[in-house]
Amino acid sequence: MEELFKEYEGKLNPAIIQEIRESIPEKITKEKLKKILDRILDVHENSRVQPGECIGLIAAQSIGEPGTQMVLNTFHFAGVAEMNVTMGLPRIIEVLDATKSIRTPMMEIYLKKPYSEGEDIKKIAMMLREVRLRDVATEFSINIADFTITITVDEEKIKLLGSTVSQVSKSIGKFSKALDIKIEKNSIIAKISQKGESINALYKMKEKLKDINVSGIKGIRQVLPVKRGDEYIIITAGSNLKTILTLDYVDAERTMTNDIAEISEVLGIEAAREAIINEVKKVIDNQGLKVDIRHIMLVADTMCVSGSVKGITRYGIVSEKSSVLARASFETPLKHIIRAAVVGEEDKLMSVIENVMLNQPVPIGTGLPGLRTKIKK
Repeated sequence: MEELFKEYEGKLNPAIIQEIRESIPEKITKEKLKKILDRILDVHENSRVQPGECIGLIAAQSIGEPGTQMVLNTFHFAGVAEMNVTMGLPRIIEVLDATKSIRTPMMEIYLKKPYSEGEDIKKIAMMLREVRLRDVATEFSINIADFTITITVDEEKIKLLGSTVSQVSKSIGKFSKALDIKIEKNSIIAKISQKGESINALYKMKEKLKDINVSGIKGIRQVLPVKRGDEYIIITAGSNLKTILTLDYVDAERTMTNDIAEISEVLGIEAAREAIINEVKKVIDNQGLKVDIRHIMLVADTMCVSGSVKGITRYGIVSEKSSVLARASFETPLKHIIRAAVVGEEDKLMSVIENVMLNQPVPIGTGLPGLRTKIKK
């Protein structure tokens, strides 16, 4: 059998050969294995791109055409406010435009044992959720004469969070050193210590205090523990990958966010490229459409080739095109043409768009090597 595999080593990818080795039955005959290998080789050869093939155009059409059939839908998790997921065409646009602030940032947090088996899952979830002072306070009142803000705290809510009035007051103290903090039973009295502050400043301080983070992780607005297969995971509305990955009970290798910009910042450009591929593939599969993964990979490579994620927009990869006409054809044509005229820019007409505009043959298949030489006059 090994001799048969060696025959195909130069013809098939090593990963394919390894997969065949692992998948075939133990008692298979040599003739049957040869037939299987021949059939796989045939499929492999037919799926390969011809030299000089215009893969960019094919990829653009292969993603653009199914994109017109996509539904503009949003999925909602029943029973939990704020738990919405942007799907369909709006999500594809978000990913390919490399939008910095996406509509519905989400995380899938995988846990280590025993929490992944359901132990204290609700408690863990509540520890992650961001709780602001407005969520645990029953009243905010102002005393103009003393320049103080009195915050009445709901002690039952604080107990559920595993916190105390004292810890809440420490959070307020960290927020602003301009406040003198005093505790009276279930009330926190904050006095502005700086002289010459106006009543307007007192009101502004009261509004700022409402948004102080009392417990949980900043940015995680909602949490939802769900069972997926044999294990429990936590789905969140809001994202904070950097902080989540530092927690002891989180499985950092599988935990992920749908925010591409955040992935790029925390894990690097390779992880961002993989996330672009996965997110686009997820949307296309969810819509019941079929697009070859290699087309999506080509788009992801184009977006990440510079070392940072750049969207397919006039501010992203389009702005880096060497052709003036290509840039002008996308958006704001006058600006591009005037700027090029001022600096005396030259267009070599090397790409697709500018040649279509001038009714010339398109130089596609530019992956083929070519020979250039200067002829002496």
